[in-house]
Amino acid sequence: MRPIVLLGAGSWGTALAVQFARAGRPTVLWGRAEDEPELLARVRCNERYLPGVEFPPLLTVQPDLARAIEAADDVVVAVPSGALRTVLTTIQPLLDPQARVAWASKGFELATGKLPHQVTLEVLGPGVPIAVLSGPTFAREVGAGLPTAIAVASPDPAFALELARSISSGRFQAYTQPDIVGVEVGGAVKNVIAIAAGASDGMGYGSNSRVFLITRGLAEMVHLAVALGAKAETMMGLAGLGDLVLTCTDDQSRNRRLGRAIAAGKPVDQALTEIGQAVEGYHAARAVRMVAQRLGVGMPICEHVYRVLYEGMPIPEVVASLLTREVTPEN
Repeated sequence: MRPIVLLGAGSWGTALAVQFARAGRPTVLWGRAEDEPELLARVRCNERYLPGVEFPPLLTVQPDLARAIEAADDVVVAVPSGALRTVLTTIQPLLDPQARVAWASKGFELATGKLPHQVTLEVLGPGVPIAVLSGPTFAREVGAGLPTAIAVASPDPAFALELARSISSGRFQAYTQPDIVGVEVGGAVKNVIAIAAGASDGMGYGSNSRVFLITRGLAEMVHLAVALGAKAETMMGLAGLGDLVLTCTDDQSRNRRLGRAIAAGKPVDQALTEIGQAVEGYHAARAVRMVAQRLGVGMPICEHVYRVLYEGMPIPEVVASLLTREVTPEN
């Protein structure tokens, strides 16, 4: 079997590489210079982003991007959504004509409001088979081999099935999904709602408030996904409801931790610095707001998260605004 190459040696890219190798797929991991690929190759562990997780025998580290791409037919890009276009543009001339490309990035492109699959098609062209991996997955738990499930979405059923089989093993189950738009919308919006849930818990507003945000946040995800052409039922799956609940209820979520830090009175810039890794929901709040306004989709929770992050709106004012809206039918 030809190797699969993972581009991005952060916590999630490393965890995915470990899981593919555990499942029996020869895997090549590439990281940027600041990710110290030579050190990863030597110590066989990513102590910076995924400490304590030893690399399986089938996982190799390749510091040279061109050589990494040459070694594989399938490429998985695991970088923050803001870097996706840059990475795709870099690898485009290196790809074999038969190459297939997947990604694990979550979020709309900030400058354009495009989803990752739209960015990929724009950069690589329509002839490249594409897929996205998304779902309720904390890198630390995947790295530890704890039971996990994920969705693999693609307009190419054969690619989705092969990719899902390649990553599935005794404690990791992948499900295929044709609705790539719905899966990507779920992965983008849930990060924004998680900031709201973290802020609510940080203020001590209790379980009722948290579940209100999760439930109405799910409704906002559905409204936006359907407006973009997705199926509403996709939001009830792993990449929708599953990922939303995960990120809203566990402090492994950097987005939830950002909300809690803001509730504790920390400035947004300070909170982001202290978290120390990309907090996708911070940028997603701007992008989701832009797309929702363009489509005329009402998303009051996401709108208020934007106001807190970028306009300094106090959280008690958010509560007053959200809970004094005109009474409307729930559905």
